[in-house]
Amino acid sequence: MSLLDMIGPVMIGPSSSHTAGACRLGLVAHHLLGGVPQRAVIGLHASFAKTGRGHGTHLALVAGLLGCFPDDPRLPRAFEEAGVAGLKVEFRDVDLGDVHPNTAHIDLTGEGPEGAEVRVAVQGSSTGGGVILVTQVQGLGVNFSGSAPTVLLRYTDTIGMIARIASTIAADGVNIASLTCTRENRGGQALLAIELDAPLSAAALAFFNHWPDTNWVRLLPKLMDG
Repeated sequence: MSLLDMIGPVMIGPSSSHTAGACRLGLVAHHLLGGVPQRAVIGLHASFAKTGRGHGTHLALVAGLLGCFPDDPRLPRAFEEAGVAGLKVEFRDVDLGDVHPNTAHIDLTGEGPEGAEVRVAVQGSSTGGGVILVTQVQGLGVNFSGSAPTVLLRYTDTIGMIARIASTIAADGVNIASLTCTRENRGGQALLAIELDAPLSAAALAFFNHWPDTNWVRLLPKLMDG
């Protein structure tokens, strides 16, 4: 048993699963989009839908979308901060099927380079003690917790792509902790999520971004201890 299991995470709010975990789910979506969104549609499943408002789940998710961590003093006034930032949020009660009861599906719209619209869809669960598990990004399956720097690459499925990516990471002096890959179909779009022992360099990320088969690259920072 770890110290976190005994005393819980450092956070603002009444519930580690409904507040700290929810905030980290919002943070994942924030970093995948690349900043504060203009619009968010958040589907709340099961326990999140039934008891989330009383436990601060709605506030925590919005705080995460704004880039706040669970111990950020701005969390209790996240709705006001969202108004200042121009973020419009809509909550919906949804049935996401056979998933953890503390699960949210987050659809974000924001502005990318040169004013282009950017959209990101994330689904994840708060599994207890502030711990999260992200299970979908852009409709494709993943499996990462935010406890390590994580690089995500969306690309056209081609022979040897995973080996090329792994070799580039090794050449950057970084070790791979875990890896999940999902593809729509053979030769279709694929999504690779890699948890790392350390962040990648800016040069490695730029290298990935210039590959012709790669259309989306994101590096998430470590969002919690673990």
